[in-house]
This record gives sequence, C-alpha cells and structure tokens, in this order.
Amino acid sequence: MLVVTALGGNALLRRGQPMTAENQRQNIRIAAEALAPIAMQHQLLVGHGNGPQVGLLALQGAAYTDVETYPLDVLGAQTEGMIGYMIEQELGNLLPFERPLASLLTMIEVDPGDPAFGNPTKFIGPVYAKEEADRLAAQKNWIFKQDGDRWRRVVASPEPRRIFELRPIQWLLEHNTVVIAAGGGGIPTMYETGRHRSLTGVECVIDKDLASELLARDLNADLFVMLTDADAVYIDWGKPSQRPIRRASPAALSAMNFAAGSMGPKVSAACRFAAATGKRAAIGALADLSRIIAGEAGTTVSATEPGVAYAA
Repeated sequence: MLVVTALGGNALLRRGQPMTAENQRQNIRIAAEALAPIAMQHQLLVGHGNGPQVGLLALQGAAYTDVETYPLDVLGAQTEGMIGYMIEQELGNLLPFERPLASLLTMIEVDPGDPAFGNPTKFIGPVYAKEEADRLAAQKNWIFKQDGDRWRRVVASPEPRRIFELRPIQWLLEHNTVVIAAGGGGIPTMYETGRHRSLTGVECVIDKDLASELLARDLNADLFVMLTDADAVYIDWGKPSQRPIRRASPAALSAMNFAAGSMGPKVSAACRFAAATGKRAAIGALADLSRIIAGEAGTTVSATEPGVAYAA
C-alpha cells in the first residue's frame, strides 16, 4: 500500500538541542531506521517539518547586513533541499542500492485572501526568553507568541490549495521510488493578478501536516501517518485525567479541543483525510511506526470507527 508520512520537527531537531548539521543528521538517521522497514514493504512518501531550520536561516541572513534577508519562500526551498538531502542519504544507506530515492522541491498554492495573513500563528525558529523576543520584535518587526514558558516567532500559515509537482510525484511512486516531498509544508506560492497571471513566492509558512494531508489525499494514499514526540493523541493532556485515544471517528475527534500550536493541526489533518477518503489516518511516535501501521499503537482515525476508544 501507499503510506504517506509526515515527520514532526522532533525527528530532525529536539527541543533545546543546538541546531548543528550533525545533530540533525543523527536524528534523521534514527528516523531513517524506522522508515526503512516500511519502505521495504510498501510504497513510501516522506514529508517533514522545517520550522527550526527556517528560523535559523532567517537569523543567519539577518546577521549579514549587506544583503536583505531572503524571504520565507526562498528559505523554505533551501531547507526543503537540505533536509531532503539528509533523509535521502540516510535512507539510501539502509535500503538496497537499486531502490531509487528522490527529493522534490514542492511548490504549493495558497489563497492571497486567506484570513491567516491577518492572524500569524505558525511557530518558526528557536525559542527565546521574553527580553530577547522583545528586542528582536522591535529590531526586525517580527511577531512573537508564547510557546510554553518561552517565546517564538510566528508567521502566517494559510491553507494549502494545490500541489504543483503532483504528477512527477505520482510518476516516481509508480516506479517504486521512495519520495521526499512537501517538506516544511512545501514552498508557499500564489498567483498574482494582473495583465499577465504569474506565480510568485509568499512570505508565510504552510502547516506541514495540512500540506502532507492534501498530498496524501491527492495521491489516494492508503494510510496517512503523522509522527511526533507523543505516543498518541491524549484527551486532557497534562492533567491527572489525561488518557490516550487509540481509535476515533473524524466526527468524534473533531468535536474535542486540542492545542492549536501542537496537536490541533495534526488532529485536523487526520480528520480531513479520514472523512474525505474513507481510509485511515494515524498520529503517534516515530519509534512505534510499524505498530501504528498495524493499528496497535498511536491514535488511528477512521470513518468506520463509531466513536472514541481509549487505550487500556
């Protein structure tokens, strides 16, 4: 079957960990060890996050004052190439030499009238103390919001509308290629209106889970899996009453409240996919990937589920 996975940022860089190339490679090597057995049994497409990497490139660019910092769409393309290269290489070290792999820069269309442009919510970059966040906000005109007990930059996160590289992705999958695509939510683009309709980049970040869900739906994937640092979706997370959800219908799960900055987009993406396709979506930990596919771990969202079932 065709499995589409979306690797959370923790698969690339753990919270508080220095953003070195070697740290990222070590984490991607661990991710590849979980993904390789799946690639041996199924068609596989890998998506991934890029929030810390985009934020770091923006800071590095701002430090060189002779040239204006590159816009977010260009930084997104740079990080998609960098991370895709590492994933492709580490998977290639584990899979048979004759198994092809390919990383695709993926442009995704957004609506210029999307209300998200008036309310930035997407976290990118490292976390800061309040004083440092205030200094950067004043210096660079960035917007910050609280993320736990620290502060992070936020940017607009519009809905993904169309994936431009869908046909080459389909062709590669049909030829047994492991594909890395839509990294970081893809490269945000929109059509400028005017005498000549032209495609241009956008200063925003598309949520990687929603972008991967759209790609999974367009590819008619059999299973869509979002991999994070939580072993399942929990009700009452962080409270004594918290409980892991093992299975749920899209309607039942959509009726629950989850944090917009963490589990909320994943739940929304899972519910969209399951409701639209009648197939399974799942959320869980990278280390449990094989068991998630078997329905033995994580949280599975399916239209055939009558309600909500909690893990024992």
